[in-house]
Amino acid sequence: MSAVGGVRSHGDVTVYDVARALPGIEELRDHSRGLAMVEAVLSPEWESRYYSFDAHWSETEQLASMKNGSGDEYTIVLSPAGVFARAFAHESPMSPFGPLADGVTWPGVIDGVPEAFREYLTEPAFTDEDGVHVTTACLWREPADTAWHTGPVEFTDLEDRVDPDGSVGLFQHLTDRSAEAYVAFAEDYYERSVDIEAVRHVLALRPLTAEVVAALNPDVTLADLAEDVTEIGYPTA
Repeated sequence: MSAVGGVRSHGDVTVYDVARALPGIEELRDHSRGLAMVEAVLSPEWESRYYSFDAHWSETEQLASMKNGSGDEYTIVLSPAGVFARAFAHESPMSPFGPLADGVTWPGVIDGVPEAFREYLTEPAFTDEDGVHVTTACLWREPADTAWHTGPVEFTDLEDRVDPDGSVGLFQHLTDRSAEAYVAFAEDYYERSVDIEAVRHVLALRPLTAEVVAALNPDVTLADLAEDVTEIGYPTA
């Protein structure tokens, strides 16, 4: 048995495994804010950040997002209706732009999305110019739910693919929420050492201090982060 992004499996893993490993709504919201705040310190330029969080995406919605700069991404909408999450792995055989999907969202991926989230199936930010939902994995959870839900995706023709829908890799720091996992990623991605105690401080949503900020990035000050703190909705003292 091996562990991939906090998902333990004997073999290939998919969105079904991710659904069992994701935390509840509030823990996901908090961890997403923590990830975004660490990234804001490590990467002052927003465009270069891996994780972001917009606490004011609309009057009632917040948006957690990930972009790796190579075409892979996820967006997670948090609203009073619950959480709607979609991920897109550009090299996945399930991509609507690949030869197997033939220009449409892979069968089952967005089937069964409840009425509370139907508006996100036509959201321009998640669709292409032809209205195709640019998604290889989709999950949702309403406030009263005790588990995450996915569509009835068929993986029969993809048994030889590792992480066929990309969900395990893309959601890896939401299924494995340890500081150790993030630091291992960040040191590789940003090509620098990353202070694990400072990361633990931020992921726990403890108010930022000058010392914690300096430990993560000596070229950034608390004052520099004021707009990011507001955008992310990160707790202050």
